Amino acid sequence: MMLINNDFADSFRNIFKLLKSSLLYHYLTMKLPKNIKRYCPYCKKHTEHTITITKKKNPSSLTYGSKVRARRRGQARGLGNRGRYSKPAISKFKMTGKKSTKKTDFRYECKVCKKMHVQRQGFRAKKIEFK
Repeated sequence: MMLINNDFADSFRNIFKLLKSSLLYHYLTMKLPKNIKRYCPYCKKHTEHTITITKKKNPSSLTYGSKVRARRRGQARGLGNRGRYSKPAISKFKMTGKKSTKKTDFRYECKVCKKMHVQRQGFRAKKIEFK
């Protein structure tokens, strides 16, 4: 009798997880239209725009302020433990780890002049879907 209840409980738990994940997916995705009417700085009027999300590119290794360049400068200097780059991350603090959401980076392409301009300020969203 106890085995049947455990099996039932397990199956119920699995169904609940599936339902919960599908509901979360529905609420965590932000739905936006593919085309939107907004101001074009080149045409100097409101026109129809297509929205695209830009993908993050790999950082250049030797640009000013990059981590690789800083490490190489540290190695060339040959001082101590190369400062913060050799120390492990502090995991005991409350606010450690990656953020669960990323800021959006939209590009708007004008349908009239075919020029692209960027979104002024990104907002945080887990997932964005275009209708």
